[in-house]
Amino acid sequence: MNVIDIKDPSFLKALSIKELESLSEEIRAFLMSSLAETGGHLSSNLGVVEATIALHKVFDSPHDKIIFDVGHQTYTHKILTGRANQFATLRKTDGLSGFLKRSESQHDCFEAGHSSTSLAAGAGMLYAKNLGANLGHVIMFIGDGALASGPALEALNFIGHDAQKHPIIILNDNEMSISKNIGHLSRMLTKIRMRKSLRRLRKTTGKLIPKPFRNLTLKVEKRIRGFISGHSYFEDLGYTYFGPLDGHDYKSLLKVFEIAKKEAQPCVIHIRTQKGRGYPHSEKDTVGSWHGVSPFNIETGEPIKPQNGVKSYSKIVAEYLTQKAALESFYVITPAMMSGSELREFQVAYPQRFIDVGIAEQTALTMASGIGLNHIKVFVSIYSTFLQRAYDAILHDLARHDVHAVIGIDRAGLVGGDGETHQGIYDIPLLYHIPNMTIAHPKNAEEMYGILQYAFNEHKGVIAVRYPREFVPAIELDISKSLAIPPSWERLTDGKTVTLITFGTHIESLTRIIKERKLPITLINARYLKPLDINILKTIDSTKPLLIVEESTLNGGLGSVIISYFADQNIRFPKIKRLGFDDCFVPQGDRETMLMRYGLDVDSILEEAEKLYET
Repeated sequence: MNVIDIKDPSFLKALSIKELESLSEEIRAFLMSSLAETGGHLSSNLGVVEATIALHKVFDSPHDKIIFDVGHQTYTHKILTGRANQFATLRKTDGLSGFLKRSESQHDCFEAGHSSTSLAAGAGMLYAKNLGANLGHVIMFIGDGALASGPALEALNFIGHDAQKHPIIILNDNEMSISKNIGHLSRMLTKIRMRKSLRRLRKTTGKLIPKPFRNLTLKVEKRIRGFISGHSYFEDLGYTYFGPLDGHDYKSLLKVFEIAKKEAQPCVIHIRTQKGRGYPHSEKDTVGSWHGVSPFNIETGEPIKPQNGVKSYSKIVAEYLTQKAALESFYVITPAMMSGSELREFQVAYPQRFIDVGIAEQTALTMASGIGLNHIKVFVSIYSTFLQRAYDAILHDLARHDVHAVIGIDRAGLVGGDGETHQGIYDIPLLYHIPNMTIAHPKNAEEMYGILQYAFNEHKGVIAVRYPREFVPAIELDISKSLAIPPSWERLTDGKTVTLITFGTHIESLTRIIKERKLPITLINARYLKPLDINILKTIDSTKPLLIVEESTLNGGLGSVIISYFADQNIRFPKIKRLGFDDCFVPQGDRETMLMRYGLDVDSILEEAEKLYET
């Protein structure tokens, strides 16, 4: 069967196990060849091929609702629901989303780019069903790393108590989310995997014990189970537990899915899968290098376009931290983003000072407060999109205590192929109104080192340093030669017609072009978004137009704050224009293309400035 020809999952009903196994091989081959061209999330998708096919064979999507926890593991689901012919556009501008997208297919019942939401969403659907929503079974597919997150545990506890509901939870246990799984729950699952002796005992005694006494034996069994495994975690929460099962064995999967379909109470099906299955390079990956990939050579595993001569901002920050750790002691905390934030080198060099809390963003920030309150320095590395999940910890636990902590906000601004759920354009309004908060965004690597020097050595409260998912020339930076840059702006050019205030990666290009073309623009680098540099604001000629540009949502952003300042000072400009993202969710797409689409590329910015001073 050519996977391109698949229209919907209905054809699976007639396939034998042998035919399903053949289909699995074809889908894996398609995924590897397709992602080698486009890039995307490889390992997670190779690991769930059989489980996804089995779900669609047993259940009836879209009437039955299959909720995948984090949409990046749904490529097989997309193929089975008729989207294989769009994979050449995966994660590209106006192309196939790398996550679930309700506008793409009726089979995509819930969208998620953040983990640990599937159980709560499923609970909501079960309650909707109570009041007449037309849906069948509700199946929630969640990984072992995601299950350890607070939102997932809260929902697991909530829906397990209601025997009238019938949630079917598939626990996909590959012993690794993106980074290595962390914590007690991971160890508990390891113990559960060792319970073959208990399953043999149940099978034998079930045949020997008369029916009237079986309820009693279930209680005895539970005690034995706790003795053998050290836990009966899911049963204690009210679930019927199945597993662990081989997540690549169709016979086991189909049998237990059919049983769960007929169960009249909450159940958890624990399957074990191999992340990256079928591709040797990803099978051997233990640190998440093959989680998300750029286009690569299938034979060698090497990137098609290696990033030679450049470094990511994540790498620059990681190198600073590693140099800094040689001079003084401090902690680095991350919520399961060691690989993405390129912190592996730091973790290897200083394992006792590196803390990965797993998918637990709020825990990471509150832990930072506990560390900082005891006069130990701490750096929290977190993606902008995941920072959203930790708002209360920043406000309540860090800023309110006025703790000295440095928050490295990775992936600030547009992020390309990850799209709506991952765009780093909301953190400025999120943080700006919080007291005791300083926010910075450097224009280049050197300025990054200078701001980090200030953040570590001189700052007294919470400071957030933003940096994009971008690459810059791979110059070697020396921490011993980096001077601290305290909160301040810099005037880079002097013009007589319009003032342009912006920050970040466009600064250097704008400076060069303005000077080369001798444009009459005053360019100001607002490298500290908070606090405002009042001294520079006072020098701005209010008889000339003002242009404020930010790669951020406009509502509550830097431009709003600057305009409010001038309004409070009763200072009026003939024209004020703000460029940014205006109350929208920005879809996936090539960064440069999307900047042009929203008028935030360098040429569009200068064109807007020219309009202001010519009219």
